[in-house]
Amino acid sequence: MTRSTMSRAGRRRAMAVAAGGASLALVLAACGGGGDGGDGGGEGEAEAAEIDCAPYEEFGDLEGTEVSVYTSIVEPEQETQEASYDPFEECTGVTVKYEGSREFEAQLLVRIQAGNAPDIAYLPQPGLLNTIVNDFPGEIVAAPEGTVANVDEFFSESWKEYGTVDGTFYSAPLGSNVKSYVWYSPSMFEDAGYEVPTTWTEMMDLSDQIVEDGAMPWCAGVESGDATGWPATDWIEDVVLRTAGPEVYDQWVTHEIPFNDPQIVEAFDTAGEILKDPAMVNAGLGGVDSIATTTWTDAGYPILDGTCWLHRAANFYQTQWPEGTEVAEDGDVYAFYLPTDQTDIKPVLGGGEFVAAFDDRPEVQAFQTYLSSADWANTKATTTPMGGWVSANNGLDPENLATDFDKLSAEILADPDAVIRFDGSDLMPGEVGAGTFWTGMVNWFTGSDTQEVVDTIEASWPASS
Repeated sequence: MTRSTMSRAGRRRAMAVAAGGASLALVLAACGGGGDGGDGGGEGEAEAAEIDCAPYEEFGDLEGTEVSVYTSIVEPEQETQEASYDPFEECTGVTVKYEGSREFEAQLLVRIQAGNAPDIAYLPQPGLLNTIVNDFPGEIVAAPEGTVANVDEFFSESWKEYGTVDGTFYSAPLGSNVKSYVWYSPSMFEDAGYEVPTTWTEMMDLSDQIVEDGAMPWCAGVESGDATGWPATDWIEDVVLRTAGPEVYDQWVTHEIPFNDPQIVEAFDTAGEILKDPAMVNAGLGGVDSIATTTWTDAGYPILDGTCWLHRAANFYQTQWPEGTEVAEDGDVYAFYLPTDQTDIKPVLGGGEFVAAFDDRPEVQAFQTYLSSADWANTKATTTPMGGWVSANNGLDPENLATDFDKLSAEILADPDAVIRFDGSDLMPGEVGAGTFWTGMVNWFTGSDTQEVVDTIEASWPASS
């Protein structure tokens, strides 16, 4: 049985949610002291408090309705996503039917063409939003007033712009990602006498030192079903921010400069000093070409057996480590900010999902508005006990985040020196960002040189964009 088919009465017994200020916090109300327990509600038996439904009264009675959600967010994150909907379902009477797919990007367009679009889709690429709005006019509906009000209150203007096409606001942000991280083993570093690097030069010197010490420093993998290649685009984007800078990055993403501009070639070649060097990668997994066939979910695992030292991956990789892995500064694994030699800025590559609606029924608008609220952000934080999630919603109380690592991500997002840029491939036209850029990276690992790859991607850029 999925969470979406559980009875609301069952959920009421299983959870305890209380409204507090702008947020909802999960609490358990214990009855009695620490006795041995007994029959019929005796001492020591925990009793769950009822949900305070006051924040949901604006949506009215929607009992018996359903909202379908289609997304690329699959297990293990799916469980906490669905758990965060429980207060909304309980208080409004709506049943949220959740469908996660690893082939989301390709299948969503197929479903739209077939007239079988979901009520709600979580779009991981604003570029995909642009593609759907332009290629399938009228399919995505404009965001309702409640969603607009939440976004204006809780998000910066730039986040609203990512969900806007031709002056119409469609999609509010959901979760936010910090992608500029390198994962490592604190105990391995301590035993070897290595220090966490604070500049790009230091990181490359450390990589060379690991090679000199007889090991291979980096591990990587980009296989992801129909979305194979996307983790490598993150690599390139992070390096563009560090070698060419944010202004050039913006010009590249919007095609004010071509994809094969010399500054982008330089970024590819800089990343290639790690990703294309058989002495640097792919530790514990194979040669350089194995990056193309190693699943992104498993690519960091060689750190756990000591065969790999460094793995670049976003904050959400925290949820991909095998069960029992401790993510902490003194744990099995932790991550440091992907450093830069820049001294005036701290470039951060970010990402996230955007909530697009294909129907304007009241229950769909209500759910869309809930997902843009501080109530949902805080509920999501408190229903993600293993961590791996953060949001740019400024109504989120950082203390509700599950782990120190999540709080570190929140700190990076809020750092006044941070220059945050959204994932470039997600902003590019869908046929490039979720098409030729992905496949071009696979070709880069399996034999194509940099110039060939960037020239091919540039040639694929749609003339109308």
